[in-house]
Amino acid sequence: MNPSGPERPGAFAPGFRADLARLMDERRDVRRFRTDAVDEAALTRCLDAFLTAPSVGLSEPWRVIRVESPAARAAALANFEDANAAALADQSDDRAALYARLKLSGMRDAPVQLAVWCDESTEKGHGLGAATMPEMRRYSVVAAIVQFWLTARAEGLGAGWVSILDPERLARDLDVPEGWALVGYLCVGWPERLDRRPELEIEGWESRRGHLPVETR
Repeated sequence: MNPSGPERPGAFAPGFRADLARLMDERRDVRRFRTDAVDEAALTRCLDAFLTAPSVGLSEPWRVIRVESPAARAAALANFEDANAAALADQSDDRAALYARLKLSGMRDAPVQLAVWCDESTEKGHGLGAATMPEMRRYSVVAAIVQFWLTARAEGLGAGWVSILDPERLARDLDVPEGWALVGYLCVGWPERLDRRPELEIEGWESRRGHLPVETR
């Protein structure tokens, strides 16, 4: 019996594991989208990935706002453009030209845009695990976003995580409840292309590590 094969209790078949490795390897932060509409059934399958994500104390602190109205999208885009201009101004002389060339948001074209928040005041979970590390609630939201991201990629969709934003300004513009903290603004749609390498690596901004350094204590 092969101990690494599907005969091992709880293990998935080798073909599935290979597909999973490929899915993670080919996941990309997409910033170039076609404007074609996303099938609502496919989007629902992606959003359902939040329901199986791990969360501290089973608190499920994620809150998702679909940014649809022209006014809400215009406010979010203006937020990004202002924050991006400030970030460009902070770049060193040898990085400014490269930064200016980077496409850091698909907000003009992505047909679906989601603002994902952490409800830090939730009573669900009864505080288990969050009393000593309250940031675990935000980490839980990140884990849910990753599950969404991989599911979207499996559907052939692309997702792009926009982090160049003023969270407090976005909270005001979208009128979210107090106690919600922005974790991610996601652009979702059909990608213009799917690169094997991260776009930031292709553009020369940074290179990806080839191995994981693990220390022993």
